[in-house]
Amino acid sequence: MTNAFDLTAAAAHIKKGGIVAYPTEGVWGLGCDPFNKESVQKILDLKGREVGKGLVLVAADLAQIKSLVQPLSQSARDLLEASCPGPDTWLIPDTDQVIPSWIKGNFATVAIRISKLSLVKSLCERVGLLVSTSANPSGRDPALSQEQVELYFEDENIFIVPGELGGQLKPSRIRDLLSQKVLRH
Repeated sequence: MTNAFDLTAAAAHIKKGGIVAYPTEGVWGLGCDPFNKESVQKILDLKGREVGKGLVLVAADLAQIKSLVQPLSQSARDLLEASCPGPDTWLIPDTDQVIPSWIKGNFATVAIRISKLSLVKSLCERVGLLVSTSANPSGRDPALSQEQVELYFEDENIFIVPGELGGQLKPSRIRDLLSQKVLRH
């Protein structure tokens, strides 16, 4: 179990522009401040991922994405509220352009998951929204352990937040909030 010191140190690392690795619901993730363009670019470079693909964000609760939720229809808000927190990642329209283009990629939506894991929630409570992309170079399997993260990124300055995965057997399902279409199972 990660203690408050680990999360405090991880939050400080993020706030200074650093990258963290942490366990999520199904795989280990890489995270950083989504509003720090240089940090996001570092993650993209580590993964060998193009910015146009976009990145998933994780939040502690719906209050952290209030500016994205407010413009939604009542039925969309109800669907989102009924499913959160949970393992689903939702594509939410960014009608007011509150999320940077380097997060959304080539899309008008933002991919966001409201985590139910206490470790992830606690980290987001300390830093706000957090990038949550699988901890692996593109084309490789997502890391399922701290040791695998260390092997993938052994020479990098990544702060590792120890902990256990949340029991999902794969990365989160991605669903479009407005159409409810499932884009990744």
